[in-house]
Amino acid sequence: MKEKIQELERQIAALPIGYISKKTINGKTRYYHQWTENGKKHSQYLRDGELEPLQEQIERRKGLQAQLKELQAKMPKVRQPKLDFETSVIVGKGLAAMSQGVKGWGLRDCFGQLEDYLYSNESDRVCLVFGLRRTGKTTMLRQAIARMSKEDLSRTAYIKARRSDTMAMMNRDLKKLFDAGFRYVFIDEVTLMRDFIDSAALFSDVFAAMGMKIILSGTDSLGFWLAMDQELYDRAKPIHTTFIPYREYSRLLGIDSIDEYIRYGGTLRAGELAFDDEDVNAQDASFRDDESTRRYIDTAICKNIQHSLACYEAGGHFRHLYSLYEAGELTSAINRIIEDMNHRFLLSVLTDDFQSHDLRLTASNLRKERDPEKRTEILDHIDTESVTQRLMELLDIRNKEEQSIGITDTHIREIKEYLSALELIVNCPIETADPGAKPVEHILFTQPGMRYCQAQALVHSLMKDETFSALSELEKTQAAGRILEEVRGRMLEDIVLLETMKSADREHRVFKLQFAVGEFDMVIYDEKENCCEIFEIKHSGKQVPAQYRHLLDREKCDKTEQRFGPIRGRYVLYRGEDVALENGVQYRNVERYLNDLPELNIAPAQEAGIEQTGPVL
Repeated sequence: MKEKIQELERQIAALPIGYISKKTINGKTRYYHQWTENGKKHSQYLRDGELEPLQEQIERRKGLQAQLKELQAKMPKVRQPKLDFETSVIVGKGLAAMSQGVKGWGLRDCFGQLEDYLYSNESDRVCLVFGLRRTGKTTMLRQAIARMSKEDLSRTAYIKARRSDTMAMMNRDLKKLFDAGFRYVFIDEVTLMRDFIDSAALFSDVFAAMGMKIILSGTDSLGFWLAMDQELYDRAKPIHTTFIPYREYSRLLGIDSIDEYIRYGGTLRAGELAFDDEDVNAQDASFRDDESTRRYIDTAICKNIQHSLACYEAGGHFRHLYSLYEAGELTSAINRIIEDMNHRFLLSVLTDDFQSHDLRLTASNLRKERDPEKRTEILDHIDTESVTQRLMELLDIRNKEEQSIGITDTHIREIKEYLSALELIVNCPIETADPGAKPVEHILFTQPGMRYCQAQALVHSLMKDETFSALSELEKTQAAGRILEEVRGRMLEDIVLLETMKSADREHRVFKLQFAVGEFDMVIYDEKENCCEIFEIKHSGKQVPAQYRHLLDREKCDKTEQRFGPIRGRYVLYRGEDVALENGVQYRNVERYLNDLPELNIAPAQEAGIEQTGPVL
């Protein structure tokens, strides 16, 4: 009977919720699938061929739910044994109360991996749920508990680790739980224990081997990375939460604006949805300003690295960073390097190899602004070279500050290695048309809100500089606004590049392609078929011929085809509607593009009777 109940619950979870409604519009009957999720009502139009299968699935769900109710009524009540624990163990009614608050919340895309582990037959492995703060780790654990059958729930324990806990205490409590028949154990904030990293094999080699399902989660995600390299090597199933792509951010928070994602993306904000720590103030949960961003970097990244290294091999893995740690300067150094990368990003946006091309474009855009209230010539009166120089001076000042605390190139290289391990940064190399040239490093940030906030702070500080002293406050605001518009444009390019790259399978390579003059913002190369698609990415919502000039440039296209095979599609990703031009260029809404990943399908092209040429990753 237990197995039957569990099977019914899994079948029910896989079937759609909600009901079917119909509306008559202009004498034609239309059918809609309607359901409630995260407290919001949703409605989806049903196309030809979708109605009957959905009706069958909904009716099947109702039938299975009736069967489940009957079986559950026949099950004897299970009493939880009374046990004394040294750690903070929650079982029974406490579990039900703890998981109550997450019912109805949306699931992370990676949630299925957690349930796959829980109900698989494999042993000897633990499951690691890790990522930066406010990316839904604790919520995932609570959701997994909330979806359990009564039988499984009676054999489940949740432990909230404390700094005062030790692995010896955890070992004794796990033995008590095993002897009492518990088989599912969720241990949150396990990295707080100083001896976790060096003793993590206890969970896999002992308790997982005995048949227990051990799920470990914690804020110090670098600690898991270190543990997987040593104690948990090949005995852990990792689930990463740091990277939250646009489609997931949009689905979970009900936000369909790419600009919102650029401004705040990277965390599941407590102000929008009570993910993760309930004690997190809503204002602290987003990248709302430079101060809140610094606090997040300090707590989620700097302390993460510092505490993990301090706990690993008794601090013997600090390598060249030990001198900074000993002097109490490591947190400051990590913060400074992250800030510097984001400031260098702004500098590249404004100067394009220190020539101020983008700033000149901004000046031109301001002169041609259709809205008379926004039209201005203020940037025409600014010496762009002096602005560039001043930006470089500001960054040079910061470099000197770095030197004062002894930050070397070796320190920077090692810190970047850890930032990569935390999945904060990803290298997406820039290719050239020259087959013999080595790709150039191109660092992408997985948390756009962090990058935007620090770039914004630098722009605002630049407006206070004597370079802009002749401008009124209104003019400064307008200038800052247009410069940040250019920043959003470049960030959009990086977001599309990152998310496409992460969605691509092994047969596809994603990169930016540069020429002596100009570039393709993105290329998707199909290595198996030896063909490619080329893209321009624009923050604009308007169609302008200049946007696709590179896509039709014969010389650039010839060089591309010589190296990456025939060009099968030319696309402009922007914020407007989908349109297929007669010259073969297809405009695609960037938000829909990102939502369609990882299986991209250029639907508008099919509907227009144009040959399907879109990339399918």
